Amino acid sequence: MKNIINDPLLMIGKAITIFLQAMMALGAVVLAVLTPALLFFRDNMVAGMDAAEKATVLALPLGLLAGVMMIGLIILVLLFFFFDRLRRIIGTVGEGDPFLPANAQRLSMMAWLMLGAQVLLAPASAIGIQLMQYADEAHELNAEVDGGGIDASGILLVILLFILARVFRKGTEMREDLEGTV
Repeated sequence: MKNIINDPLLMIGKAITIFLQAMMALGAVVLAVLTPALLFFRDNMVAGMDAAEKATVLALPLGLLAGVMMIGLIILVLLFFFFDRLRRIIGTVGEGDPFLPANAQRLSMMAWLMLGAQVLLAPASAIGIQLMQYADEAHELNAEVDGGGIDASGILLVILLFILARVFRKGTEMREDLEGTV
């Protein structure tokens, strides 16, 4: 663990992953609390609104809204575990031994987690498009939701992570073979 303290890049990387994990956890808690609150206390939430605002909020289909919130919750949980694996890899780099079988497994798991998040973006975007018809400012939201769904850069990241996992597996095997011959 001494190397991570001496390497500012590793220290910053670890701090960022801890921060991002905390943000994912916070977001997940917020969605886990707000989704049931929205479903069970919607009438209480709109009680103080004027008639026009109340009509707009009550027109929102609760099932779609709760659905997109639940998908968001699942994505945040997946990303929480993604950043956990990344933080653990950074820790092994700081310890001076990143070519471990565990890191190959972590990279592979990171790829699966990111693939899951990417796949979930498609239904979230579809629901977002359906919810747009209920928004007053649909033309402003259109730019944000239009390109939704599976992201090409996200798929590229998934492929890269699977390849890196194989590289780490092969590197670990080669090192074990080398150590066995010496």
